[in-house]
Amino acid sequence: MSAAASQNQYSLFSTCLAVVRTAIFYSCLAVWTIFWSVLMILLISFLPFRQRHQLFVKPWAIVAVYLCRFICGISWKVTGRENIPAEPCVVISNHQSAWEAFFLQTLLTPQTQVIKQEILNIPFYGWAFRKIKPIAIDRKDVRLALQQVREQGKAALEHRVWVLIFPEGTRTLPGEPRKFSRGGAGLAKAAETDILPIAHNSGSFWPSRGFLKRPGTIQVEVGNVIKTESLSVAEANDQARNTIAESLNRFYATK
Repeated sequence: MSAAASQNQYSLFSTCLAVVRTAIFYSCLAVWTIFWSVLMILLISFLPFRQRHQLFVKPWAIVAVYLCRFICGISWKVTGRENIPAEPCVVISNHQSAWEAFFLQTLLTPQTQVIKQEILNIPFYGWAFRKIKPIAIDRKDVRLALQQVREQGKAALEHRVWVLIFPEGTRTLPGEPRKFSRGGAGLAKAAETDILPIAHNSGSFWPSRGFLKRPGTIQVEVGNVIKTESLSVAEANDQARNTIAESLNRFYATK
């Protein structure tokens, strides 16, 4: 058998294995999500609000990322944990896949997240997710969305809750982040708090377009806190984007 034929056979085998692994992962995730969401729908209203994320979302997310690790072979490495401040602030991250939406819930708690309004309509999970009062926006109404982020985000920060924002608005392909909306920076300025930038390359292993998951190690880098006191909204936003872009450049330069 020629080397080319052997390579083609190996590639076909790898693809088939990835299909099986990914299908098993999504099946397990669906069962876990339904079970945990039903349990939380029944119990979460009896929990103090600040404990709801820690006792509902964080355990669900931990199981989700570990299912992905053990079934699909996607692990992670975090650098810069020492940069996480003691007091909650605005967290700005690039967005390449669903993985970071899971993982960042395990890193910072209690937390609220800016999400698409439609997520709250997802059976079981969305219904339970309503109970932790995420900042659910209608992206078609930009002005109203910015107002919601500022008002609800500021209220969360006043109650010492982290606010996670993906300023690209949607998942992007691996590489440098595209234009950031100023909602996160505007919230930080309005709430007189700082910005914690977080970069990752999850899209290299969990593509935003496509079903299959590829084994590998996702790099997550927590950047230095951006002090917004002396910055304008535009300057704070640019600094967050540049920090994340520099991290991404390092990730892809070492591939």
